[in-house]
Amino acid sequence: MLINYKNVDVYQQDFHVLHNVNLEVKSGEFIYLLGKVGSGKSSLLKSFYCEVLIDGGVADVLGYDLHSIKLSEIPYLRRKIGIVFQDFKLLTDRSVFANLEFVLRATGWEDKVAITEQIETVLNQVGMGRAIHKMPYQLSGGEQQRIVIARALLNSPEIILADEPTGHLDPETGNDLLDLLYSISKSGTTVIMATHNLNWLLAFPGRIIRFDNNTIIETKNLDSIETVKVKVISEDNTIVEENIVVDDDNQL
Repeated sequence: MLINYKNVDVYQQDFHVLHNVNLEVKSGEFIYLLGKVGSGKSSLLKSFYCEVLIDGGVADVLGYDLHSIKLSEIPYLRRKIGIVFQDFKLLTDRSVFANLEFVLRATGWEDKVAITEQIETVLNQVGMGRAIHKMPYQLSGGEQQRIVIARALLNSPEIILADEPTGHLDPETGNDLLDLLYSISKSGTTVIMATHNLNWLLAFPGRIIRFDNNTIIETKNLDSIETVKVKVISEDNTIVEENIVVDDDNQL
């Protein structure tokens, strides 16, 4: 069991975001966190690597008890988790190679040859081997997100957490990114992805965790989820419809 939450409460500072969370996660699973903006998806993801507070129940992640974990142990937990952000968070003043080298050296890698080999391996894994010496501004949004996924894979994580990874991408590029993440899960790495786009759930089936009224529940029924169809333009200038979960004020 990679993650075992039983009756856990999740907090953002003093705000009680999620009540009585129960969740078990195993190796190689592809899991969607589906809900409106502000429903607690990001907070749950951040709780897995001790970025937000938890209280009560049982909270085990990758062999660490989050209730008793020491500050000195948190970096070791985080090395087992790859994180893919919506807004890339690449260092814009250095090359792709330097971005990835920075992460490896920050997590204890010292051998220059091993560092280079690992960077080449993960870049090839995401189809970006030729971009190794490019700067982020020379890459498209989809290419930058592939670099972010490569960065998440550097330390061979057991879990990848993806927080709205296609939010800034057109539908075609987003589909390519989902295909990549899905293939990564098939190779044995668990992927947990927060989204409010129902299209991905139909194209890439997985477990579905719904967020509503400060709670979570696993479901296989999407019919009860309120959505709105949004027309967006893909890279080839065709119009594509996406099913988006609406917010309380009907704003996307």
